[in-house]
Amino acid sequence: MKAFMRKLCSPILALFEGEDDTVYVYRPSHRKILVAVAVLFLILSSGSLAMTLSSGLAGGVIPAVFFGGAGLVCVIVAWLGSDQAVARIWKNR
Repeated sequence: MKAFMRKLCSPILALFEGEDDTVYVYRPSHRKILVAVAVLFLILSSGSLAMTLSSGLAGGVIPAVFFGGAGLVCVIVAWLGSDQAVARIWKNR
């Protein structure tokens, strides 16, 4: 299942796993923090979408899409990405 999901999300993962950097700084806490950031982005996205729907104004869709996309990228890299991808999202080289 993980191999199928990696293949499905390969365009996003390729952005962070592209180059072959042999020296990068990775700690397991980086992955846990990335999951926490993803959860926060998804909470912001759902809150923005809820406020948009309750107010009836279409301007709240932009932050909902932005925060939702950022949260989705963080979740994909945290759960499917390699150690190098997690290090590159934090720019630790």
